[in-house]
Amino acid sequence: MPSLDVYSSLAWRKLIHQTTDEENLPNWLAEAPRTVYAGFDPTSDSLHVGHLVAMMILRRFQKAGHKPIVLAGGATGMIGDPSGRSEERSLLTVEQIEANLTALRPQMQRFLDFDSATSNAATLVNNHDWMGPQSYLEFLRDIGKHFPVNVMLAKDSVKSRLSKTDSGLSYTEFSYMLIQAYDFVHLYREHGCQIQIGGSDQWGNITAGIDLARRLGISEKLFGITTPLLTKSDGQKMGKTASGALWLDPAKTSPYHFYQYWINIDDTDVLKCLPLFTDVEQEELEELTKNHLEAPEKREAQKRLAEDLTQLVHGEEGLRSALTATSIFFGAEIAELSDAELLSIFDDVPSQSVPREKLTDGSLTILDALVLATLAKSKGEARRTVQQGGAYVNNRRIEAIDQVLDASHLVGESTMVLRSGKRRYAVLRFEG
Repeated sequence: MPSLDVYSSLAWRKLIHQTTDEENLPNWLAEAPRTVYAGFDPTSDSLHVGHLVAMMILRRFQKAGHKPIVLAGGATGMIGDPSGRSEERSLLTVEQIEANLTALRPQMQRFLDFDSATSNAATLVNNHDWMGPQSYLEFLRDIGKHFPVNVMLAKDSVKSRLSKTDSGLSYTEFSYMLIQAYDFVHLYREHGCQIQIGGSDQWGNITAGIDLARRLGISEKLFGITTPLLTKSDGQKMGKTASGALWLDPAKTSPYHFYQYWINIDDTDVLKCLPLFTDVEQEELEELTKNHLEAPEKREAQKRLAEDLTQLVHGEEGLRSALTATSIFFGAEIAELSDAELLSIFDDVPSQSVPREKLTDGSLTILDALVLATLAKSKGEARRTVQQGGAYVNNRRIEAIDQVLDASHLVGESTMVLRSGKRRYAVLRFEG
């Protein structure tokens, strides 16, 4: 069996922000396999970078021999967690949540083993399964009476919202803490789960669950672990890009753009992210850190982070696609890629639709193509680009100003990639 001592690993990786019992938790974890859970509200059909820390911790627990539970908040997702929010979240329908849950499971399987016959196979549960059948009156009578309002009011997540005169806190959101607290009680009763993990903004919800268990007569010790919020060295949230969140779904964020985010991460941030998101061990991290500080221009640490994390999230094929795309932008010849791969790689460059007949009637010269692709304002400018050696089709230089382009110049089924100079790209899509 793998070592059960996961606490020391989490500690040196700086994955622990707070625990409810720092003195006893390490030894308790090392004594026997334990069950641990983290909750995810299915507010979207994809996980994003903000979920990575919790997923990696569950992964490390499972590798150490403990049993992880992923709680999908079908019930709490219908309400919205007020923690860390300045305004109320949009409420989702049952149908939206079910669709999101269906989409999330394959992403979670990248991190956790749900299918093995071992005793520590991961389990996916939905709190709507036990909250949905309960009536409002039953819940107030059986659970609510054990939950002091003064305890809720003392939580920072509640106090910060109550102090706002323009928005405040709705009763719906106020109830969120009670439901999450009961989740911990339910998972202890049904699965023997004694540890909950969450971001540092979840401290109030986690301790509320432990307190509720005590008030309901549970004598076993329950524990909470919070993780640092994922922020960059400038204090901004990590995973935010110009186009929005960095998603784990390749249809929302392509493997190439996912890889590029990490390969371009700041020198300070990469040393923090390596122990968080890769399986690099302490001795190897020290060597990577030494090399990085001596020669940061080589970006050795960023490459390790980008490759390991892209492979974990998108698999071998996703990493291959990302590395291929990266080599293309450094001038590698473009070949053997599908239209979908090309359009994903070049999704943020100018793209024009052209009648396919132009590939067969001999009317499309390199000069016409550069103008159609908006890489030249006129044929005169296009001519100068070719003469100066700056015109490329699929990263192959075109030297003849009268070069006619035909179907042999396509990559994929209907795509042609043009380049002017070192970095200006455009795509022509031949349709019809």
